[in-house]
Amino acid sequence: MKALILVGGFGTRLRPLTLSVPKPLVDFGNKPMILHQIEALKEVGVTEVVLAINYQPEVMLNFLKDFESKLGIKITCSQETEPLGTAGPLALARDKLVDGSGDPFFVLNSDVISEYPFAELIQFHRAHGGEATIMVTKVDEPSKYGVVVMEEGTGKVERFVEKPKAFVGNKINAGIYLLNPSVLDRIELKPTSIEKEVFPRIAADSGLFAMVLPGFWMDIGQPRDYITGLRLYLDSLRKKAPGKLASGAHVLGNVLVHETAVIGEGCLIGPDVAVGPGCVVEAGVRLSRCTVMRGARVKQHACVSSSIIGWHSTVGKWARVENMTILGEDVHVCDEIYSNGGVVLPHKEIKSSILKPEIVM
Repeated sequence: MKALILVGGFGTRLRPLTLSVPKPLVDFGNKPMILHQIEALKEVGVTEVVLAINYQPEVMLNFLKDFESKLGIKITCSQETEPLGTAGPLALARDKLVDGSGDPFFVLNSDVISEYPFAELIQFHRAHGGEATIMVTKVDEPSKYGVVVMEEGTGKVERFVEKPKAFVGNKINAGIYLLNPSVLDRIELKPTSIEKEVFPRIAADSGLFAMVLPGFWMDIGQPRDYITGLRLYLDSLRKKAPGKLASGAHVLGNVLVHETAVIGEGCLIGPDVAVGPGCVVEAGVRLSRCTVMRGARVKQHACVSSSIIGWHSTVGKWARVENMTILGEDVHVCDEIYSNGGVVLPHKEIKSSILKPEIVM
């Protein structure tokens, strides 16, 4: 089987992290976002992954070449010269996706993190015999999204309602699809929306079905959702593979610590923390609801909460970093500094406190 991952554009909402790498390569739970997807696809027998991309394909491909051999899966790029929306890229990659076998192929949004129940999705798709299956997830506030109205018993999609004023349902498109090759005949090579143009037409022909996603779901394309997504991901690890999580007197709740990271004496870490490869967390540090990325150092008695510490950055002694502070790559926060929601671009030194949320250029 094959899969197309919609990587798309610049990842502006996750700046300053995406100033250093394309968004799918930003670490999440100690590995690049896109690897969570590729590993899950490999597990259900996908042999080739196509990345639909319009920005820095070289960087992506060079990085993923390592993983091609490690995972034994072919990874190629399909590059747009102009943005083609969410359906146009399928038409562009047509020759890579269709091999004459008639097998369905996966399409994924690269920002979506979940338990990826691809085996169940294949089973459901084959059972209903329709042309396309979309995964949907239940949300508390459907009025912010496009809602999928479906038959409860069969999962057959009746219609889509964009940002409904009155309650029509609470299931939204989760950005994970399994499509028959015939779907490609419905898509022209031009900027097109799969959600607004292609799927409603398939639904009108009674060929679209929806499966409710078990477990958690999050679009981690922006910092607040990234931090929430980390909590949900670690919760899911606790249920599925608790051995991967850290334990000990210094750990509170769900914490992921890379085997090459060093944790000092008298720290308190957690809940909902990921400490990446080669990180150093010195003595007496407090970490909660945060990510500390590869090669970063948090010095003695610093306190970091609800924040993202970018690659190779440093948080000084007795510093306090909180309230969605995001440090880009190689940022150095000096000793005893306070950051309240500072968003700091790469290669900066912070010598004075950031008292209210702002961008530091």
